[in-house]
Order: sequence, then structure tokens, then C-alpha cells
Amino acid sequence: MAISVETFFLNPQFQGTLQSQIQQMIAEGILSGRFRRGERLPSTRKLASHLGISRITVTLAYTELLANDYLDSRGRSGYYVSENAPVPPNFSPPQRGEDKVDWSRAIGRRFTGGDTPEKPQNWASFRYPFIYGQTDPTLFDHANWRLCALQALGQKDFTALTTDYYDQDDPRLVEFIARNTLPRRGIIARPEEILITLGAQNALWLAAQVLLTQRRMAAIEDPCYHALRDILTQSRCHLAPLPVDRDGLQPESIPPQTDVIFTTPSHHCPTTATMPMMRRHALLERARELDALIVEDDYEFEMSFLDAPSPALKSLDTDGRVIYVGSFSKSVFPGLRLGYLVGSESFIREARALRASVLRHPPGHIQRTAAYFLSLGHYDALIRRIREALRKRRAVMQDAIDQHGLKIAGQGAHGGSSFWMQAPKGIDTERLAAQLHHKGVLIEPGRQFFNGSGRPREFYRLAYSSIPVERIPEGVALIAGALK
Repeated sequence: MAISVETFFLNPQFQGTLQSQIQQMIAEGILSGRFRRGERLPSTRKLASHLGISRITVTLAYTELLANDYLDSRGRSGYYVSENAPVPPNFSPPQRGEDKVDWSRAIGRRFTGGDTPEKPQNWASFRYPFIYGQTDPTLFDHANWRLCALQALGQKDFTALTTDYYDQDDPRLVEFIARNTLPRRGIIARPEEILITLGAQNALWLAAQVLLTQRRMAAIEDPCYHALRDILTQSRCHLAPLPVDRDGLQPESIPPQTDVIFTTPSHHCPTTATMPMMRRHALLERARELDALIVEDDYEFEMSFLDAPSPALKSLDTDGRVIYVGSFSKSVFPGLRLGYLVGSESFIREARALRASVLRHPPGHIQRTAAYFLSLGHYDALIRRIREALRKRRAVMQDAIDQHGLKIAGQGAHGGSSFWMQAPKGIDTERLAAQLHHKGVLIEPGRQFFNGSGRPREFYRLAYSSIPVERIPEGVALIAGALK
């Protein structure tokens, strides 16, 4: 392994000759463990050119280090760290002084301290991962995704791979969404009304930034997607949390001064409630009365395996006041981070400009790979496979829950990938989760989904998207045992 010439630089405040400075740099690199035995140093010509000094100065420094057994010379191949050079017992990074900046004052806005919980990175190592939003590797189509990625790397797609689209997106991906994905939800949109985003969360952030100010009010569901609440809190708008019932958000509870309504009508997060058609029309009418906009997060609509999904709220909108958020991250894999916004051209124009100023556009190779995966039929085959697996897992989990007498607080009428559960009164599910963690069981406490100080602690979510079907009964049994 060669030591990069970029690791060397001269210190203008160094007291001594250039030769001694080079010697000291190399010796300190060896003594600190950054340069290891057998690693090749830059040639004298290359290091001299990099530092802008005479080659003879570098040669003399190397010669001195050679004499002190720090370096070896291997004929025409160059200079190497000697096998006899001193090696520290343990490498420790160089010490640096403490910051002189008062960060409590220097930071103008804080983005930490929100409600979004950290999910364990090692969730797959747990035997009973009832964790939401992760991919089951046994269901994913690795082979065809790899082929699509290789196809997107080909010479034919070189422009799509390397072009800076600036504020635009891959036209193939946009066309597929417009002609295939959206019509399945009853939505008709032109390419100018579609914007590709880095997942649904990025789409929600863009919508909040474009639509809200410190003087405007956003209505949100209670409970709701905790990351959305963090986004809206950071926007500094006024928040109006509205309780949901078994049919979702209640239109009559929306305050008269509301500017934007955020909702998950097809599959409420986290209770999985589906808003009936009559209430959807009532919500649109209430928004019309208030001259308010609606941001519809239509996550998991592909996971409807019990019954056909209800039409999207946007498909019923005749005023252009509904902004639709969709995502491929839940159905393909969460690390894809690919979603989309659909709205009136005036809104998309502003969202596009904001996205361009922050990240230009999602990577072209990812967009083209997804376009191939979708258009070649691999996506539909994957969805069918996932639906069938979720159907079986849901049935097994339902039986196990009934057998142990656990209480379901909400379950999707059309399918989905989780149950919204309620523990007996007095049970703190955060403590329950910590107790089950030691038994290899992962559950998701529900407190963070709620608003306010007196958040209920007895709710929790059990997902079945990432756990093998044969482990579900034993995992549910462990939860039931912990509850007793």
C-alpha cells in the first residue's frame, strides 16, 4: 500500500530546515501509527513536486531516515517504512485542542431533540424483529435489480448516468409514474406536475418549506408520523394536532385558520385506519371552505392485499388543492430513498427550485435503474410476491394475537404491514420494549406518535414485513408473557 502524497504539507511556522521538517513529518507519521510497516512512500520526485521544493532536499531527508532505520530502500521500487521501524502498541488519533466556539450561541437553529426515534441498526440480528419499514431480503429481487443497475451503467445510458439535470428528473421515470403508477390511484398528472424526491420524507419537507411560514397553521393527525411533526416543528409554523377516530381525521375538527392539512387517508399512520369515501368528500369540502391545501401522504397503498385500495384523495380533488406524496422506498427497499410529489404546476415549480438549491436532483443512475426496474415489470412481480407473503404473515399474526388475548387497536382494512396494538392499562410500552429487547424481540412503542405532554404510553406497533412467518407465533407469545 502506498502513502498518499496528499498527506504531506509544509508548516510555514516550523522552526528548522526543510530537510528536518520532512524527517519530522515522516517520523511522526510512523510513531503515531498513520504510516505502517511495509507501506511505500511517495517518490522523491513526486514529494518534491507536491511540496514545491528541491528534490535533493527530499532525498537527503529520506537518506537520514534510512540511516536511522525508519525507512528501507528497495532498489528501483522506492522507499518503504522499515520493518524495523518503531510501531506504537495502539493507534490513537492525534490530539487536538478544544473548540473555542460557544456552540450554544453559534447555532442559530436547532434540528436535534425531535420525536423521531432511532431504530437499531442491527435489527436483522434479532430473532423476532417486529420492526416497521425494513426490507425482507428473502423477498427482494436482487438479480433483476442488479441487471437494471448494470443496464443503467451501459453506454446507451451514459447521458442519463452522467448528466447534471439541474432541476429536472429522468424523463423515463417521470413518464412511468405519470402513465402507470398514478393512474392506479385514479390520478392524472402531466410531467410538469411531478417531482422526484429523496423519499417521502424529503417530499414532506419540500411541501412544508414551500407552503408554510411562521404565521401559517398546519393541521396534523394525532397520533401521526413523528418525522412529519419534526419537520413542521422545524418550519416554525403553528401546529394544530387533531385527534383521529376509527375513520381517521375528522374534518369538522379542523380549525378555521388552518392553511395546510397533512393527512394519511388511505392508511393512517400509525393506526392503519382507512378514511371512508363520505369522509374524504367532507374533508375536501372543509378544505374548500377554509381555502386550505391538503398534503396527502399515500404510503403503503401497494400493500393492499385484502381488498382493492380506496381511490386517492387527490383523485377526488377538482380544485387542485391536494398535493400527493408517494414513495417507492416502502415497496422496493427503504435505502432506495426515492419518492415523488404530485401537485399543480405552480407548486411543483417552487418545490423544484427549492430542491435544486439544496441537492439539484436525486442521482441519475438511481433514477434510471428504478425506471428500468419499473418498466420491465420487475416491480409488479415484486409487489405480488410481497403481498402474498404479507397476507400469510398477517393471518398467522392475527391468530397468535387472538390466541394470547392481546388487544388490537387498529388494523388496515385493505392490508398493510403492521398492527396497531394497545397494552393493558398501566403498561409503559417503552419499558416493555426494553424488557423484550433482551429476549430478542423488537417492538415499536407508540408514545412518540402522539402530541403534547400527556402522551399515552400503552400503545405499540407490531410490524410483520421483516420477520419470517414461522417465528411470529413464538414472538407474539414472548410479548404476551412480558405483558402478564
